[in-house]
Amino acid sequence: MNRSPPFWLSGRLSMVRSMLYATDLGLYAPYVMQHALALARTFNAGLYVVHVVEPMGLFAESVLQSYLGEEALQELHGKGVHAFLEGIEQRMLDGFREELGEGHSDLSLIRTVRVVQGEPASVILEQAHKLEVDLLVLGRHSASAQEGASIGRTAARVLQSSGVPVYLVPIMSKALCQKGC
Repeated sequence: MNRSPPFWLSGRLSMVRSMLYATDLGLYAPYVMQHALALARTFNAGLYVVHVVEPMGLFAESVLQSYLGEEALQELHGKGVHAFLEGIEQRMLDGFREELGEGHSDLSLIRTVRVVQGEPASVILEQAHKLEVDLLVLGRHSASAQEGASIGRTAARVLQSSGVPVYLVPIMSKALCQKGC
């Protein structure tokens, strides 16, 4: 990996030039996004955003095949999935614009928004490597994680295998989140 050398930012050395924020688009995603944007602003770093959609399971695949037929299913896999993922990307961008405000300066920190199909931890690590980011940002676990779980499955796998630092955002309690998340 050919990384450019660190640069000076406000009199100090900055080793964070680009970041990858991995989101599950869950209840706490806006809270984690605020952390990612604050870090990007602090380091004047580019922010890449990725959401991973897990592939369809065998059961769902067989149900669709029985209703659609083989040809329609192949077309769905080809054009339909691509259009579906692009639609999610556009909705994410629209959501960021709505939440931040159309002319908000933080929008300029966001380099790309990608929705990728695959196993979440693997895709996050692949994207981090491909984009040569200096920092990963993700929630400690999803809103659907079991109560009392200290860290989610995806976060644990990313932490174990990441070649760059990982910033884990602790998820606020549901009571606190309802007051101002």
